[in-house]
Amino acid sequence: MFLKVQMPWNVIIPADSLDAKGLMLKKAIVIRLMDEFACKKATKDRGYFMAVTTLESIGEGRVRQNTGDVLFPVVFSRITFKMYRGEILQGVVHKILKHGVFLRCGPVQNIYLSHIKMPDYHYVPGENGIFMNDKHSKIDKDVIVRFIVIGTKWMEAEREFQALVSLEGDYLGPVS
Repeated sequence: MFLKVQMPWNVIIPADSLDAKGLMLKKAIVIRLMDEFACKKATKDRGYFMAVTTLESIGEGRVRQNTGDVLFPVVFSRITFKMYRGEILQGVVHKILKHGVFLRCGPVQNIYLSHIKMPDYHYVPGENGIFMNDKHSKIDKDVIVRFIVIGTKWMEAEREFQALVSLEGDYLGPVS
C-alpha cells in the first residue's frame, strides 16, 4: 500500500552550498534529503521510500562549531510503500520452483507463493516448469498474479521486506 507520511528530519548543508541571498536553500535541502533517502532504501516501520513530495517547513539553521556546516530541522512529506497482512496486491512472477513461485511487487523483490497456498494448481515439470489448474489457467514466468498477503518479515541486514502470500480467496490468481 502506498502511504503519504510526514517526517521530521535534520539536514546538514555544507557552508559552500549556501547562497548569500538564501535563494538556493530550499533546493539544497531537497537535494540533500533525496541523497540521504536514496541510500536508506526502507525502514521497518515506514516501508520503502519512494519519493520526497513536499518540503513542509524549514526550521532555523544552527551553525556547527567545528565544520561551519548548517543544520536545519525540516518537516517533509514523502510517499512510502509497505505491504500489510490481508492486503490484496498484484505481482509479477520472476522465478518458478517445484514448491512455489517468487514474485515482485513494486520495490518488494522477495514474495513467496507456496504450492500449498495455490488451491487447484499443480506443478507441470519441463524445461520451464509452470503451475496449471484444471481450467488451463497458467502461472508462468512474467505472468501477473493477484494475491493476498499472509505475512511480512523485515530483514534488517538487507534493509528490505520478504512476504508470504496466498491465492486462497475469490478473484485471486493470474490476471488476464
